[in-house]
Amino acid sequence: MAFAIEDRDLDIATWTGFAMMCIGMFMALLDTQVVVTSLPTIQHALDIPPDRISWIQTAYLISEIISIPLTGLLTRVLGIRWLFVAAVSFFTLASLGCANSVGFPSLIVWRICQGFSGGTLIPAVFAAVFLLFPFRLQTLATMIASVLAVLAPTIGPLVGGWVTETYTWPWLFLINVGPGVLVAVAGLFFLPRTPPCLDRLKGLDAIALALGAGALAALEIAIKEAPKRGWASPLVGGLFLVCLIAAGLFVWRSLRAKTPLVDIRTFRDRNFSIGCALSFVIGIGLYGSIYLMPVFLAYVRGHNALEIGEIMLVTGIAQLACAPVVAALLRRFDARLLSAIGFLMLSFGAALSAGQTRSTDFNEMFAGQLVRGCAFMFCVLPPTELALGKLPTARIPDASGLFNLMRNLGGAVGIGIIDSIIFGRAPKYARALYDGLVAGNKHTFAVLGVTPDAVVGAAMDPGKRAAMASLLNKVAFAEAINDAWLALSVMTIAILIVLLFAKATPPSGQALIIES
Repeated sequence: MAFAIEDRDLDIATWTGFAMMCIGMFMALLDTQVVVTSLPTIQHALDIPPDRISWIQTAYLISEIISIPLTGLLTRVLGIRWLFVAAVSFFTLASLGCANSVGFPSLIVWRICQGFSGGTLIPAVFAAVFLLFPFRLQTLATMIASVLAVLAPTIGPLVGGWVTETYTWPWLFLINVGPGVLVAVAGLFFLPRTPPCLDRLKGLDAIALALGAGALAALEIAIKEAPKRGWASPLVGGLFLVCLIAAGLFVWRSLRAKTPLVDIRTFRDRNFSIGCALSFVIGIGLYGSIYLMPVFLAYVRGHNALEIGEIMLVTGIAQLACAPVVAALLRRFDARLLSAIGFLMLSFGAALSAGQTRSTDFNEMFAGQLVRGCAFMFCVLPPTELALGKLPTARIPDASGLFNLMRNLGGAVGIGIIDSIIFGRAPKYARALYDGLVAGNKHTFAVLGVTPDAVVGAAMDPGKRAAMASLLNKVAFAEAINDAWLALSVMTIAILIVLLFAKATPPSGQALIIES
């Protein structure tokens, strides 16, 4: 059946309901970043062993990454309205549970609940863009969703730092409760009233569900452990093997099923597959850069969480300023061209940060942040249009889940690669600097900003020796971070090759009839 979706009438209720969905998604994405800033505080308050503290974040990410591809199934079963209301309500309840946790086990259980419910909110919003709006308004709706999707991780350190400095750690979770209740009630009233279709659960493929969840969980844990244990270690290699086998069986089972858990046949659409590849790389660039800046500012510069958030605000402001410009261009130019511009800018912005020294701070970081902030909008809006904009309506829910899954996987892989670069190369740089000092190399003295007399004094005084070792390690760490920025630059420009194989897309200002 064919229908011209641009002819459907819209009212204030549709826009209000969509706005509530965007706020819910923003809450879920923000939660990931604000908690990171206070992990040491939470560890001290709940007396959590240091080697287990990272699981507070990992538990959330694993459950989130499992739930994202299931959003298509849940949308077909519950409909957009009930899926959103249920997800945001469960997320709010889980946030309340996290805030009232009295120990590590209870906090982990509630974080798993948070991650699963929060993960469904992200693709549900992007699916709603193409399910609720006529074609002529999809660019505007995508812009709103995309701005919030990339803004939340960017301002997360600022919000987390402010909450940490001003209140106690439970408020990192309690800030979700008020908005959560509000958007759940509003969504109940304003989102389209489509009746649930619970009969679809009768054919649920539990084996495929277990295989998909196992593959994603194994992949997430492998990426987390790889920088510490080595990418070729037995544990990491075993996890990658489990992921590969489970993923292969999941694909085989899904292709044979009449009603698959996730419709992976959508990857047969060339532009969707290319859009997913772009989404994977933007995940590397977005989450990688948001990870690198706090690491540098905290360890090398010694800034606290709030100061780091204030410095990183430049990226968020650039995103907000650039979003309407990209949306307007998308109505006039091919998404392939705009995507290419975005990834070129992102590569250049990463390269601008690849020459940092131990004295680099806000002023020196400004240009790189500005370029990357603008680039993010070019790297999110056009690829979303390329991947989802021309798919049949029935495929949108599953496709949105897969598209957003690729971005999260890209972020996980990117951070794993970055950690491997930093913690693999920093000791080598430190050793080279030490050897340079011993040999009296003038270039080494210049890099460290010290004189031969200072080195002699450090050899004689334990206090000065500790200060010299700290300086040497910070400079080595900065050099390793520069290598990570350079790797991000190379990865983001290399993806441009896939755009050569994308089909031309009409600008979104043109009308389109979608077959369903």
